[in-house]
Amino acid sequence: MAVDVKIPPMGESITGGLLAAWLVKSGDTVRKGQPLFSYETDKVTSEGTAEIDGQLTISVPAGTEVLVGQIVASIAAGTAGLVSAPTSAPVAQVTRPPVARVAPPEVIILNKSGAAAEISPAVRRLAAETGLNPASLEGSGKAGRVTKGDMLAALAGQSPILAVDPTLAPTAHTPVPVINSPAAAPAATVVAIIPSRDGRTSRKKMSPLRRKIAERLVQAKSETAMLTTFNEVNMAPVMELRKRHGEEFLKKYGVKLGFMSFFVKAAVQAMKEVPAINAQLDGEEIVENHFYDIGVAVGTDKGLMVPVVRDCDLLSFAAIEKNIGDYGKRARDGKIQLAELQGGIFTISNGGIYGSMLSTPILNHPQAAIMGLHNIVERPVAENGQVVIRPIMYLALSYDHRIIDGKEAVTFLVKVRQLIEDPQRLLFGV
Repeated sequence: MAVDVKIPPMGESITGGLLAAWLVKSGDTVRKGQPLFSYETDKVTSEGTAEIDGQLTISVPAGTEVLVGQIVASIAAGTAGLVSAPTSAPVAQVTRPPVARVAPPEVIILNKSGAAAEISPAVRRLAAETGLNPASLEGSGKAGRVTKGDMLAALAGQSPILAVDPTLAPTAHTPVPVINSPAAAPAATVVAIIPSRDGRTSRKKMSPLRRKIAERLVQAKSETAMLTTFNEVNMAPVMELRKRHGEEFLKKYGVKLGFMSFFVKAAVQAMKEVPAINAQLDGEEIVENHFYDIGVAVGTDKGLMVPVVRDCDLLSFAAIEKNIGDYGKRARDGKIQLAELQGGIFTISNGGIYGSMLSTPILNHPQAAIMGLHNIVERPVAENGQVVIRPIMYLALSYDHRIIDGKEAVTFLVKVRQLIEDPQRLLFGV
């Protein structure tokens, strides 16, 4: 008895996606619950598993667009006499797109009198591919025509991109003439060769996730009045706090005390004082949110994902760090669930981990604001009339100017700065 392997449902709004890779080979023995393939949609990446023990027969290759419920393989029940599939090093079968073949460019070969030279297709192709000018050779063919053999013999010591008659080559200070027509041909025969791109480029189809990311970014730029305001923050107080309590925090909670929990807490408190940041536009209505589900952007090999940490106003620093760590790992491993990416009201994106000094983050539509964090660099700053060195981070807040005024955006960012530069305020809500 054979059991069909089908593309599993991923949610009401998802009808199909990309069969990204097979994790086993056709003919392998698989076990119930064993991952068989990875499947990418416009929102998440997931895996399909075996429903029974048996021998797998693949019917749809990797790299194919498939629909939910579509049969992509079958499993013949039973494992007797079959070779088990390796579990430590799964083989990913990826369909590679064919490399585009670019035909060699048309080249007009002129002899020294300015007339078109009589050459064979084989000689013309060699001239196009190598840049060697047949008119510069003594031909061994009938009536002195240059043959393919003449070209191959001459190529042993010549590989120019621009070939000219060696007896009439221009000097270093003489511009090379361009041939426009036989009548305007210069004395020197010039062959302009455009190098072929054959083997130097490759193509691949955008994944559903990448297409969705592109669609949402364009939507955010075209459907909002996006503006960005900036500020800088002295990270020394938070760095000192982490240094003083980080080891004890790790021992007690099993997770490191990172920067992100401070910024999440600061954003929540700042939104309570500037409610416009915690709102979004729905048609002609402004929807005010009274909860604090914060999206934290995570970079993965397949693109940017934004898992949402729920009810951040009620969570401790340790709970926030654990949530972020767990979501980040599962997003990178392709284990994140669709529900965990939905419903955020504000996003924090940390480009600083990649070395970004400053950027203007794009809104995560339909949210009205997003805060970008950047790298921490020691910079000279003035304090009490003295120039001192402090670890400074630049902050950026992009917002939808249709519902958030500049005053509200700047007030929010200043409040975040105050809370980070005096983190004890976070404990007392001031």
